[in-house]
Amino acid sequence: MSTLRVVLVDDHAMFRTGVRAELERGEGVDVVGEAEDVDSAVAVITETRPDVVLLDVHMPGGGGMEVLRRLQQLGPDSLGKATTFLALSVSDAAEDVIGIIRAGARGYVTKNISGPELIDALGRVAGGDAVFSPRLAGFVLDSFAGTIEIAQVDEDLDRLTEREREVMRLIARGYAYKEVAKELFISIKTVETHVSSVLRKLQLSSRHELTRWANDRRLI
Repeated sequence: MSTLRVVLVDDHAMFRTGVRAELERGEGVDVVGEAEDVDSAVAVITETRPDVVLLDVHMPGGGGMEVLRRLQQLGPDSLGKATTFLALSVSDAAEDVIGIIRAGARGYVTKNISGPELIDALGRVAGGDAVFSPRLAGFVLDSFAGTIEIAQVDEDLDRLTEREREVMRLIARGYAYKEVAKELFISIKTVETHVSSVLRKLQLSSRHELTRWANDRRLI
């Protein structure tokens, strides 16, 4: 079997180091490039033309969807003929899964995946399969069936900044302000400001309403 050429895109250097080590510990995978943001991702992908891009969903400057959008603007000649994209994220929110798949990714796995499972997923995506972590495939099926009103979810979320979305998800999952601050490396006062802004933009009045709003839209 030929070696699978992979580009690793993630904004956390330590995470990239760990993933590279896991991939290169197996057989048949060669990490030919790394990137930490949208600009460097587009550059390294067009330069190396890999078989698979392991693409983080949330990064500075627009994240994985912006990478795919930029590459599409450059045209098909910017990629290798068989380059495919596998999204990798800590998020298992419906709009993240559906958004990146609509943008052109062939699969979506979460960061609790094991090394051997990730190598298998890369190989399957390169071979033309669609690969998802458990339960995530249901989001895609539901979006096509019309169960999830994605247009409305997108419209609501467009009112929020990326940081407000992060705060919203954690608050909706039951995190205390102090826990949110620690998770996102921001102050408690900043968390309070973001929560107030989220509630105002979504026309909600309490954390309880926010949790129900997010749960109804499968964002948590």
